[in-house]
Amino acid sequence: MIPDRIQRLREAMQAGNVQACIIPTTDPHIGEYTPDCWKTRRWISGFTGSAGTVLVTTGKAGLWTDSRYFLQAEEELRGTGIDLFKAGLPGTPSPEEWLSAELSPGDTVGFEGAVFAASEALALIASFNSRGIRVNPAFAPYDRIWDDRPPKPHNEPFILPESFAGKSVRSKIECLREEMRKLGGNLTLLASLDMIAWLFNLRGTDIPYNPVALAYALVSEKEARLFVQRQKLSPAAAEYLREQGVTLDDYGKTAACLAACDAHDTVVIAPDKINYHLYTSIPDRCKLVKVPVHPVDFLKAVKNETERSGFRRAMQTDGVALVKFLCWLDKQLATGQPLTELEVSDRLSAFRKESEAFFGESFETIAAYGAHGAIVHYAARPETNASILPEGVLLLDSGGHYPYGTTDITRTLATGPVSDEMKRDYTLVLKGNIQLSRAVFPKGTVGMQLDVLARQFLWKAGQNFLHGTGHGVGHFLNVHEGPQSIRMNYNPNPLLPGMVVSNEPGIYKAGRYGIRIENLLLVVPYETAGDGEYCAFEVLTLCPIDTRLIDRSLMSVEEIRWLDDYHQKVYRQLSPLLPEEEKEWLKSTLKKD
Repeated sequence: MIPDRIQRLREAMQAGNVQACIIPTTDPHIGEYTPDCWKTRRWISGFTGSAGTVLVTTGKAGLWTDSRYFLQAEEELRGTGIDLFKAGLPGTPSPEEWLSAELSPGDTVGFEGAVFAASEALALIASFNSRGIRVNPAFAPYDRIWDDRPPKPHNEPFILPESFAGKSVRSKIECLREEMRKLGGNLTLLASLDMIAWLFNLRGTDIPYNPVALAYALVSEKEARLFVQRQKLSPAAAEYLREQGVTLDDYGKTAACLAACDAHDTVVIAPDKINYHLYTSIPDRCKLVKVPVHPVDFLKAVKNETERSGFRRAMQTDGVALVKFLCWLDKQLATGQPLTELEVSDRLSAFRKESEAFFGESFETIAAYGAHGAIVHYAARPETNASILPEGVLLLDSGGHYPYGTTDITRTLATGPVSDEMKRDYTLVLKGNIQLSRAVFPKGTVGMQLDVLARQFLWKAGQNFLHGTGHGVGHFLNVHEGPQSIRMNYNPNPLLPGMVVSNEPGIYKAGRYGIRIENLLLVVPYETAGDGEYCAFEVLTLCPIDTRLIDRSLMSVEEIRWLDDYHQKVYRQLSPLLPEEEKEWLKSTLKKD
């Protein structure tokens, strides 16, 4: 099947005089998750991970992806004729380097500019042109070669009440205009769906796991224009937006409106967050202010007090579901009932659905037993669905959306006896999680400066994990958001009070097991007797950490005290909301050794 698709693409390339084709993961909104109609990379390769790029030449094909997906990609690419290139490892060429070696001056590289970030497309064009290689950024034959290509989603969006959002659309737009003025701009283009959802208090179901709706927006000093399939909007939603000063227009008219901008307009854009097609629609007569992070991303990342309270409420709701699930899982394992990864995932979802506020999962649940735990973003399928044995560990990474907040949590659970090595690895991961949670740092600190706190004990043992330690989390929005992060790579955006970030160190033994422990943290002010402003973290997540896997001889007194205090907080906040059986189970898990 995959070789046939690649052959059809090559035939289209030949007809278009294109010698190489680049297929990214993204869609016109440059999102992490895409609707089925834009999952072109998945369709052409069979690779289901959330990050990767496929390159196809007349005789070769390759997939570039990061360390989270190395094992998964090896399995899914088998027999396709597509080679795996492990991005970030020494000796792995970049896609541009590989293509430059495969092509000759005068050859043409084709890609679909409408699904490429403008920054990436501009860099590619410059790189290839410097080598004498031509570029066709309008090469998109997929409607012709993709049989039964799904249509664009047509789901009805809805307004998030201000009682959950904390601010009106009008006030948010005024904040954006103020930030635009600081940058010297009078117009800005929004294509990122989570930014649009936040700014217009709009939510939807067009994208899997992300509560957003397909839309674009142009905001000027005088007008806020939302481009959306207007027939999707309910009369009440449309009326609310008009009352907030929003002009509604058709989704397909964004480029035409951009083209009508005049020489007096100075357009603020984040080239990483708009596609190349829209970028080239901005007239040359306009001035551009290019920023690495769009002002809306900063405004969205710093949660207001209503949003912060909503996160805490979401953690309670989610924590109740998690404790019910963990109690159920322990009972099933104790009775020797056979379980599989998919059954565990379905059961956890069922407990979350018991809450009327549950909107949906914030990402596809990772229920990974044994060797599957070493596949960082593993997702069980019928053909891979492993039985959970009464030994070893189960890695469970999941999350939920509620109208008042979004959750993301990972727990590694003992399903029976575990080895001393597993206990040691688990304890080293836990120690890193605790040390990051306890951090106090000057306001303006960036994530890279804190990342070592989570990795230090693993490094001392000669081990590491290659994914980031922490990502931002949206408020009833995308589970992954920026601009903040905690990772080894430098990110200049500071951690500011009001930001939510994950804390998820891990360790992965290929073919054996994986361990990860994740909580969400809220950056809060920290009072000191010294000079300057300082910050700390409030742990938001409410769920017990499996103490059966801890080697307490490796823990410091402070770490044990932190863990005990955390568990008391979990019990204090969740026990009043739990049935008696689950309350007693929770109490029993928190008993000190």
